[in-house]
Amino acid sequence: MLIRIAGITDIADMFRVRISVNENKATMADLAKNGITSESLPEMLSGQGRGWVAEIDGVTRAFAMADADNATIFALFVEPGFEGQNLGRNLMNEAEKWLAEMGCQQIWLETDSNTLVRANGFYRHTGWAESNIQQDGQVKFIKKLN
Repeated sequence: MLIRIAGITDIADMFRVRISVNENKATMADLAKNGITSESLPEMLSGQGRGWVAEIDGVTRAFAMADADNATIFALFVEPGFEGQNLGRNLMNEAEKWLAEMGCQQIWLETDSNTLVRANGFYRHTGWAESNIQQDGQVKFIKKLN
C-alpha cells in the first residue's frame, strides 16, 4: 500500500472510487449538484485543501480530502472490496496530521446519522466524538488534535 498526496492526475480515480461505494452513494450528477466536479476538484487539492490517495499495486483504491480553512475532513472513501485493509485508517491519519500541522486544534466531519453505516463505527473507533445532528440529518463528529 502506498499513501501519497493527491494531484490533478488522480481526479478521475478519485471520482471512480467515490461513485463505487455501497454506503453514502452518490452519482456524478449528485456530486455536481453540490459543486463537486472535475473542474472544481483541483482547487480543493491546493492551498488550504489537500487530498491523499491510497494505492494498491499502483491502482487508487481509496482517498481522503481535508480543508484547513474549515478544519474539516470532507471526504474519506474506500472502494468496495478493499475495506478492512487499513486504507481508511492510514488516510485519516495523514489528513489529521496535516490539519494539525496547519494549526487546527479541533477538526470536524459529517456523515450519515444511521448508526448501521460503517463510517459511524470507524470514526468512533478512531477517536472521534459525536457532536450533534445537523439540519440535513447528518451527524457531526469532532476530534481534538494534539
